[in-house]
Amino acid sequence: MGDSTVPAAPLASQDERAALTSRIIPTMNLSTATNPLTAPLTPVQASTAAERAAARFSVEGNVVLTGGAGTLALVSARALLEHGASAITLMDLQPTIDSSSDYISELRASFPQARIHTAHVDITSDIEVAEAFQAARSLMGSIDILCCFAGIVGCVHSVSSSASQFRKVVDVNLTGSFLCAQAAAKHMIDTKTGGSILFTASISAHATNYPQPQAAYNVSKAGVSHLTQNLAAEWAVHGIRVNCISPGYMDTVLNAGDNLKPVRDIWASRCPMGRMGDVEEITGPVILLSSKRAGRYITGADLRVDGGALCF
Repeated sequence: MGDSTVPAAPLASQDERAALTSRIIPTMNLSTATNPLTAPLTPVQASTAAERAAARFSVEGNVVLTGGAGTLALVSARALLEHGASAITLMDLQPTIDSSSDYISELRASFPQARIHTAHVDITSDIEVAEAFQAARSLMGSIDILCCFAGIVGCVHSVSSSASQFRKVVDVNLTGSFLCAQAAAKHMIDTKTGGSILFTASISAHATNYPQPQAAYNVSKAGVSHLTQNLAAEWAVHGIRVNCISPGYMDTVLNAGDNLKPVRDIWASRCPMGRMGDVEEITGPVILLSSKRAGRYITGADLRVDGGALCF
């Protein structure tokens, strides 16, 4: 009769398990009412209602936008400059920067007083990210706001998805967002001035899309949404607000083309407002959450910008 005894676990594994009982878990520190980095701002000193209204949604300091040469990032960059940003650095892959060169040139012409930089970076590389953010700080003087727009979509039946396809989507959308937020936070903590970090999640973080199968994308965006809450809790003591927006289907080049019309019609039919979002409609939430005054007491939030698509 065969021996049915379960083999003993390897010694190293036993030692590791035993060590769990003596580990020391790091704990986060929360802010206090006396922390100037999180305290209410002093009232706006303005003589007219128009001046107070403008100050309420003003944007101060320097901005990094990842996926910065894409449609949503570029329209958001313009809005941030309109509301007072001093300098911006658009981080993206070099081919995307090259293809958007005309718009970037137009942006520079429209805001000659602002410093507008571009930087090539692969956000899945911790080394490239660290170098790019150090360069951005050197160019601009500080990093006060980070807007993460970099991301990729992968529509594939899950049973057919390869491991590399799944990993790539998660690596870009989730790990890349974390690496960029971490790099920005290190600079914000170093300068002791706080700042704002804004992720881009998606309605895909909250519900399964229809009709396209895209499990990896949906999972990655759900991770971004939850990452927002975790980092908001950890970094509030440093005066760093961390939020995200969850756009619905936006009318960009990624959703263009006659082949996609039947799918676009389905998306619109399942949206209470009956249409896809215009790219300009993302800018209001971006300004709100990037503004030191307008978004002062908002952190850990996931703002849905979807025309009501998640009502169902």
